[in-house]
Amino acid sequence: MEGIGTIILIFAAVGVGIYILFFFIPVALWFSALLSGVRISLIQLVFMRWRKVPPNVIVRALIEGTKAGLTLNRNELEAHYLAGGHVSQVTHALVSASKANIDLPFQMATAIDLAGRDVYEAVQMSVIPKVINTPPVTAVAKDGIQLIAKARVTVRANIRQLVGGAGEETVLARVGEGIVSSIGSSETHKSVLENPDNISRVVLEKGLDAGTAFEILSIDIADIDIGKNIGAVLQTDQAEADLKIAQAKAEERRAMAVASEQENKALAQEMRAKVIEAEAEVPRAMAEAFRNGQLGIMDYYRMKNIEADTSMRENIANPKDKGKKK
Repeated sequence: MEGIGTIILIFAAVGVGIYILFFFIPVALWFSALLSGVRISLIQLVFMRWRKVPPNVIVRALIEGTKAGLTLNRNELEAHYLAGGHVSQVTHALVSASKANIDLPFQMATAIDLAGRDVYEAVQMSVIPKVINTPPVTAVAKDGIQLIAKARVTVRANIRQLVGGAGEETVLARVGEGIVSSIGSSETHKSVLENPDNISRVVLEKGLDAGTAFEILSIDIADIDIGKNIGAVLQTDQAEADLKIAQAKAEERRAMAVASEQENKALAQEMRAKVIEAEAEVPRAMAEAFRNGQLGIMDYYRMKNIEADTSMRENIANPKDKGKKK
């Protein structure tokens, strides 16, 4: 029984040893690479594990590149993986670019990948252009009619501009700006509706894809709707504003007139008070003149006769006023 137990332990130890050996030394992966024409040693595969690089990722990339007729460098693939790149995506992109006759060096592909862009998708977009639908763009023609346009922008990736080039949002913004400018320069909205292709031509002539990661192939106006009559609305608002201004100025003039009238009334009351005050001084002055001998009795009677004569003349001239006074 002890001999059987020892044999079982030996077989178990051998099994564990073989498992550990195959775990650290991926013989199956090495054999697969050998059959695919990729020359790589078992020691290099072991060193990859020690460098925290999964051997299967690198070997599969080498196999894919070799089968596609590409020459990939193992050290460069490892360096790209350690830099945080996507080795499989870069390999797929290189193979697709090679088949599509697109000049895509390995250094550029890794730079695009490390920049955060999907290099494989970019290559696919270079082969099969992408259609971008713009949001509704509102613009006003010179006759004041509002137009709402929608466009389809066909673009393909510009491999050379993927690193540092502007994205899809910039392209949409520039296209929208071009549509607004084109509609705004039109004399009437009817001319825009009759020839919507003029918008596409004008926008394309501006070279809106400069500095972006895309190349604009075409801009097609998908739909144009008529909105509000902005010119009429603005004229109505202006008329209402002018009316309010005129009313405010009229109210200001009325207030000034009322204030002036009140000032004149106050001034008249003040003058009347001064007259009454002056009339009250007449008897006092006459008494003073009598005492000083400057006014005689005959002078006094003569003045009274003049007052009576003046009063009679006023009554004859204004008989109605006399009747009212009675």
